[in-house]
Amino acid sequence: MSTPITKRVKGGPQNTDLALPKSSAPSRKKSLGYYAKVKKGGGEGAKAGGGMTAKGVAKYRKDNPGSKLKTAVTKCDVKVGTASYKRQKAFCSRSRSWTGERGKAARRKWCCSRHR
Repeated sequence: MSTPITKRVKGGPQNTDLALPKSSAPSRKKSLGYYAKVKKGGGEGAKAGGGMTAKGVAKYRKDNPGSKLKTAVTKCDVKVGTASYKRQKAFCSRSRSWTGERGKAARRKWCCSRHR
């Protein structure tokens, strides 16, 4: 007989044996069509543009009411101090360790070379 699953209490012991194995299924966002289709060459990352398109974001927000998802800030000359600039800077700081092909493409799209 297996041990019963108990509710986790903040600060209490956590049973790591209950962790579910990582699924080999594709990402839900990718399979639902929120990302742009690659017109030629195939693949992800730089070829796919490194993020969701405006159309994909609109579809995601329609499918998930109450979502606050926004498109990337792709202008490299955003005025310092504006909300867009702060959002861009926060993304660039958060994504600094992204070294994969798709991460590098996303950082290029967001003009992260500006925030070093």
